[in-house]
Amino acid sequence: MIAVLQRVREASVRIEGDLVGQIGVGLLVLLCAEKGDTDAVADKMLAKMLKLRIFSDNAGKMNLSVQDVGGGLLVVSQFTLAADVSSGTRPGFSLAAAPGEARRLYDHFVTQAQALHPVVQTGRFAADMQVSLLNDGPVTIPMRMGA
Repeated sequence: MIAVLQRVREASVRIEGDLVGQIGVGLLVLLCAEKGDTDAVADKMLAKMLKLRIFSDNAGKMNLSVQDVGGGLLVVSQFTLAADVSSGTRPGFSLAAAPGEARRLYDHFVTQAQALHPVVQTGRFAADMQVSLLNDGPVTIPMRMGA
């Protein structure tokens, strides 16, 4: 599973002009399931993400988690994170999980996030989304976890 975390002051997702998800301070999570990923991988990634100390404390040091600051999560599916650009000029996506399995893992991740964290918003799986954000820092953290 691949995720890109962006520490944000605010972030939102629109589909065909309609606002479908929005947070203030927190993490924009771009999430991609890869072939072979499992619920256990998703759970491990979420647990790490919620505890990752990437928010500033009073001394300006990255020492607080999204839970510590009471921030939100905006979880957006993004299969293009599995892009293979090692040959040619057109990305290949053969490493991404099949759409049905990717949707199941995305839904599992979101359900678990909602059970563990008070503010969770989402995009819509496989939709054409417009994501807006005000990156804070900027702080952008790539994560990859496998089985």
